[in-house]
Parts: sequence; structure tokens; C-alpha cells
Amino acid sequence: MKKQQKQNKKRGFSLIELLIVVAIILIIAAIAIPNLLRSRIAANEASAVGSLRTLNTAEITYNTTYPNVGFACSLSAMGPPASGAASSATAGLIDSNLAGGTKSGYSFAFLNTSCTPSGGINTTYDIKANPQSPGNTGQRYFCSDISGVIQFNSAATGTFTDNSGVCSTGTPI
Repeated sequence: MKKQQKQNKKRGFSLIELLIVVAIILIIAAIAIPNLLRSRIAANEASAVGSLRTLNTAEITYNTTYPNVGFACSLSAMGPPASGAASSATAGLIDSNLAGGTKSGYSFAFLNTSCTPSGGINTTYDIKANPQSPGNTGQRYFCSDISGVIQFNSAATGTFTDNSGVCSTGTPI
């Protein structure tokens, strides 16, 4: 008889207890998710800056390796060769993701004035990095040029997005 009474006293959680646990989990999630999103944006922006540094180094290497061409005018020119040895068309200086123009939520491209040949040699370059989904993948717009200085704008205005000029209107990092 005592065993039956002990078994009757054993029972699960009440509905109120379960609702309280669910409410606590929702409150914790409401606090954690915005922080997670901000962390992802910060990571994407840091990756974009790192990628621009890589592109600056690749441009200097490309220019010294192929002095008769000068600086590369496209990301694919610095990308990996499909097969065979590296050449000025595919130098193998950057990975295929970056050569494709997108990496970690950012799009990379040359500005229109990037390739201004002087005597058939490209003497300058300007590269931009824009978030693929502003506010979601990144909040800042970046660019860099032959000086190697990486600059940013917080708004989508200026030379970073309209391809009309050079990388000169941002705030240096």
C-alpha cells in the first residue's frame, strides 16, 4: 500500500512550471539573438578589412611579378589558375572565393577609374567592399587604393558604391 501512495505522489511538471521555463528561455533568447547578429556583422566587417589587406598585398605582388602589365584590373586576374602555371591572366595570388567577388557577406569590385594605363601599364587601382545586404551582413562600406590605406563610410553614398571615382572620401581605419 505504501508503494502505491509513493507512486501516486510522483508526478511530472505542472503546466505553470512549464510555462515559466518557456518564458525564461524566451527572455534569454531575446537578449542573446541581437548580440549574435551584431557579432556576425562585426566578424563580416573584420573579414572585409582583412580581405582588402590581402588584395593590397596581392596587387603589389602582381605589379612586381608582371611589371609590363602593372596593377591587376580585375579580381579574376589575381585568382587561381584553372590549370597549369600562373600568368598575368590568372596569377594565383588570392583564393577563388575572393576572386569571385564575394566573401563573408561582402562584395568586392574595382572602381571604374581603377585601370588608367600609362604607356600600356596600369599605374593605379581602387578596390571597394560593400555589404551584400546592408544592415544584415555589414553596416560599413570599405575601399582601398594604391596607398594601401583602408577607408570606410557608414552610408552608401560617395565613391564607394557608385563607381564614379577613387577611394578618397572615407575615414581611414
